[in-house]
Amino acid sequence: MAGMAVYGNGIRINEVYHFMKIPYLTAPVPSTEIPAGIPFIIGNELAERFSYYGMRAVLVVFMTQYLMDADGRFAPMTSTEAQAYFHLFVSITYFTPLLGALLADGLWGKYRTIMSLSIVYCLGLFCLALDNTRTGLLVGQALIALGAGGIKPCVSAHVGDQFGSGNRHLLGKVFSWFYLTINLGAFIAMLLVPWLLKTQGAPVAFLVPGLLMLSATLLFWSGRYRFVHIPPTGMNFVREALSGEGLRILGRLSGIYLFIAMFWALFDQNSSSWVLQAQHMDRRIFGIEILPSQIQAANPLLIVLLIPLFHRYIYPELGKHTSLGYLNKITIGLFITFLSFVLIAFIQLRIDAGFPPNIAWQLLAYLLLTSAEVMVSITCLEFSYTQAPKSMKSLVMSLYMAAVALGNLFTSAVNFFIGNPDGSSDLAGAGYFWFFAALMLATAVGFVWYSRHYQEQTYLQEEVKPGGNDF
Repeated sequence: MAGMAVYGNGIRINEVYHFMKIPYLTAPVPSTEIPAGIPFIIGNELAERFSYYGMRAVLVVFMTQYLMDADGRFAPMTSTEAQAYFHLFVSITYFTPLLGALLADGLWGKYRTIMSLSIVYCLGLFCLALDNTRTGLLVGQALIALGAGGIKPCVSAHVGDQFGSGNRHLLGKVFSWFYLTINLGAFIAMLLVPWLLKTQGAPVAFLVPGLLMLSATLLFWSGRYRFVHIPPTGMNFVREALSGEGLRILGRLSGIYLFIAMFWALFDQNSSSWVLQAQHMDRRIFGIEILPSQIQAANPLLIVLLIPLFHRYIYPELGKHTSLGYLNKITIGLFITFLSFVLIAFIQLRIDAGFPPNIAWQLLAYLLLTSAEVMVSITCLEFSYTQAPKSMKSLVMSLYMAAVALGNLFTSAVNFFIGNPDGSSDLAGAGYFWFFAALMLATAVGFVWYSRHYQEQTYLQEEVKPGGNDF
């Protein structure tokens, strides 16, 4: 590529034609250590995930209790309508990664795409803070869906881009840190933002995530000299994606992701149907009553605790009895997801019979669901990056995000379909959870068959070759 030069240690950076030009690394540096840009990416992810999950944690409660009309009067949605709209929003948020991937891999590169869409993201959160009507909700969620969704495949692919062959053994550990950071931010947000909604109102509850997203954007910008900036490949990206081999890879991965979609159809209900179930439970723990939306904080807290436990003890023990490749981990996780919904269905049976159990029973279901998340979601992040050809890292990540979208779209469609004009539901009570549990069992069994025919390949970015001056 024209305009490239080699500096002393062999690192390729954009040639400085003018003193105002800023040089960036364009390939991983040979190293056996953690790349220098990783702390900036992880710090950015901590603040950004606080923003997203803080906003998301209160959406259902906001729509059913705080939504207003243009005249300033309360105009809340029914619980079924709110669940449907919640999962529709999540679904759109996980479809827009395709746009972000096209911009990142083909036109702008990951860094520029992340910076541009982060600004859109901030505007969406500030819109929710300023307007509590359905109009504000629609505009704010549209901007958030574009911004938050658009950066998703780029950030996770940007993590992988920092690694070469010398430190590839650290990739799994860093993806685990990355995921742990996501959940640390989510845990803090899921405790704080529901409290802000109850004590300070909706404007403050949405303003705080907006300010955190702004700080995340600034932190990411400050690390721009430490990152590896893999350049976009333009039409080469299109040609490789549409080549015979590219289409075969995308086809095989898409088959995997169709199964993963059902996992997300169940998992994301911890922010909707599980929250609504918690409203009918005894929520006192050690004498302290928690808010229904705060129970979601159990998931990220358990992630922080379970990730080290799985890597240090559970995976090594399981590895003594079975092969623990990517797909086997995912298989086990799918069956555990089924068990979590079986437990939730039994809890609902008790509630339907007029005998609510304590919220601690739902916490046990969270333990099962979070264990499944460790084995499915974290594994899928690393699996997706390693299986993606070098020029299609963000694109493949966006296909994985599309699985999240399809799962939530399915849940949204179910809730729209079963809802009646009078606010009742055709699939109420425990039957709702048994329905999803049965689908999850069928999915897990199907995945066992499909995964046996999948052949894994690994693609990582090439390191800088000392003395080289082109890509």
